[in-house]
Amino acid sequence: MIKLLIVDDSPLMRKLLATLFKAQGDFEVAVARDGAEALSMIGDFEPDVVTLDIQMPVMDGLACLDRIMLERPCPVVMFSSLTEAGAKETLDAIELGAVDFVTKPEGAISLAMDELSPLLIEKIRAAAMVRPRSIVRLAERVRRLAGEAAPGTRSRAVKTGAKAISGASSGLSERDRAAPRARRSGASLDGIVLVGTSTGGPPLWTRSCPGCLPRFPGRSSSRSTCPRASPGRWRGVSMVFAP
Repeated sequence: MIKLLIVDDSPLMRKLLATLFKAQGDFEVAVARDGAEALSMIGDFEPDVVTLDIQMPVMDGLACLDRIMLERPCPVVMFSSLTEAGAKETLDAIELGAVDFVTKPEGAISLAMDELSPLLIEKIRAAAMVRPRSIVRLAERVRRLAGEAAPGTRSRAVKTGAKAISGASSGLSERDRAAPRARRSGASLDGIVLVGTSTGGPPLWTRSCPGCLPRFPGRSSSRSTCPRASPGRWRGVSMVFAP
């Protein structure tokens, strides 16, 4: 079964999409009304693929996509009237990590969906097979976990009324949400971070994550080793410890 999360503020569109994919027989479907609700569902539902509208209240699709890619990366297909080929919103979504896009029909939606359905189903199935590369936006994710705001980061400040949407609605586990609190309170966190790289890895780590190491809790240190005899093309290991 392919687990699909449909995120759209239109009740009609949510119903049409849910009906379409449930009829395929191999989709388990969940729906969300906006980006904030989607983030609150992702942790429990664990979708294989997400469809995202852009124009939604509370949290728009691009802001939601940004949070998904930083917190729980999974394949996302943008489905909006704004995501046309070459449009700024489409390029922004691809840059943030979306794997594909489909332009939402306008006018007589029910009739247009009949024509669009084969393409939409094909793209959703293909997206469900994609596994987001672990290196996508890696520097931003490491900085986020280390509590360091990246200069010029693409992450968006998203608010609900006067209150910022907190990690409680992000789909993160309690352990993940506890890490920033523990850093702020000075509490210790047991753990170890290992980074295995080839010869150019240590300089890349230094450039990508300046200042990250001192922000790890407790006494942290880094060490690089280059064994004399390495199998194949493996040339070295760079390790960072956070005891």
